[in-house]
Amino acid sequence: MEEVFIERQKNILRIALKENNELKECFIEEESLEPSPGEIYKGVIKNIVPAIKCAFIDIGCEKNAYMYIHERYGNSQVKNGDEVLVEIMKEPILDKGPKVTSQISVPGRYVVIITYNKNINFSKKIDDNDNFKEYIMSHLNKPDDVGIMIRTNALNVEINDINKEIEELYSIYKNIVKQGCYSIKPKLLYDGGGSLGRILKDILNENTEKVICDNKEDYDFISEFIKNKSDLNIELTMYFEEENLFSYYNIEREILSLRNSKVVLPGGGNIVIDKTEAMYVIDVNSAKNIKETSIDKTALNTNLEAAKEICRQVMIRNLSGIIIIDFIDVNNYNSKKKIMNVLKDGFREDKKKTVIYPFTQLNLVQIARKRRGKSIYDYIEEDCNLCKGKGKRIKFIYISSLIKNEIIKMNRSYNIDDIYIEVNEIYQKDILGDVLSFIKLINALDKKVYVNFMENLENFKVEPLLFNSQVKKIENLKIYG
Repeated sequence: MEEVFIERQKNILRIALKENNELKECFIEEESLEPSPGEIYKGVIKNIVPAIKCAFIDIGCEKNAYMYIHERYGNSQVKNGDEVLVEIMKEPILDKGPKVTSQISVPGRYVVIITYNKNINFSKKIDDNDNFKEYIMSHLNKPDDVGIMIRTNALNVEINDINKEIEELYSIYKNIVKQGCYSIKPKLLYDGGGSLGRILKDILNENTEKVICDNKEDYDFISEFIKNKSDLNIELTMYFEEENLFSYYNIEREILSLRNSKVVLPGGGNIVIDKTEAMYVIDVNSAKNIKETSIDKTALNTNLEAAKEICRQVMIRNLSGIIIIDFIDVNNYNSKKKIMNVLKDGFREDKKKTVIYPFTQLNLVQIARKRRGKSIYDYIEEDCNLCKGKGKRIKFIYISSLIKNEIIKMNRSYNIDDIYIEVNEIYQKDILGDVLSFIKLINALDKKVYVNFMENLENFKVEPLLFNSQVKKIENLKIYG
């Protein structure tokens, strides 16, 4: 059973996918004015640099987009001043603008309208289903001027559902082209429902039983999205409580635990995940795994458990780019094959393009995973400048939200006026520098707040002060009220 939890806080959208009550994937996206993958823009070519075969395009945003030029992309004839329709492939990073392509696509649940060819194409995951392919080829209503990519979800529905979606998507595509022709300036033409629409297309399936969200606009969008989808039977629920949805369903705690670099495996071994400037490095250790009768069996058992957990952690944390795994040394070909099979199975349903390379002579496995969005770390951590080093801390705004949720929980059980908070001393300047802003963040304007800044405190603590004797002991810690 799969459940999807959708929480929106101002400009932050968070989506958690649980399978059998275990966190399977987590998406955190910041809704901003910056271009996002999948959006389609009208642009004007401003500059072409032949040396790097690249065109720079004004799409109406702060930074010009860049597009590689090549015959295989069908854009080798472009010149300065040309108006073009482009799709965002990668969002802007630092001083680099967004990467775009002139081969635009309009995705649906069962098919994708494509422009890079005019054929009927099939997802690689349904390559072996020849009967299905033959049936689709003879019954599909395909427009002449576009191609169609058949997605794996099409396996679960009737041909009428597929043709109906093609009709809807083609109408959207023609409207995009029309807007592009009549628009005077570069601008956004299509966003596909934004981050929410893009993610829902990937994660909702026949196993999804429940979707819970806390925003009325999102509720209406999801309701329309799942309507008349014959392969979906989803209970959609609106969440109304004051406490954050992720906190109420204990997802917040699970997300926070992802800051830990070490993950313990069922057999007693562990994996350690570290981020360098260029890549992620995952080390596999046998640690306390002493159940097997030989070193080889212990190594294989630990490696297999690690491979399975690594797939889960990579998807939950949204790790991308180059990922290097240092497995415990194994020299047996069959053992390596078993480990590779576990990795392939674990990423089989991954919607991002993931390539797993064979073992090297040093027993390392390299994974290349397509970047889309930021990792969990980017949203819950920030640089800590206290010691002028390169350390990280939980973002101040994030830990303030966690404290606020704890106060909301307390208010359910007690009618409290005084609150005691323990927090790491690295937040002392943030809190005491603007006490009123902090009090507003934690929604405690009607309380008396006492804060104890602790050295090397791993987490934080929030407690109600129920007795006068408690208040008198910590009167010197009072910051508000």
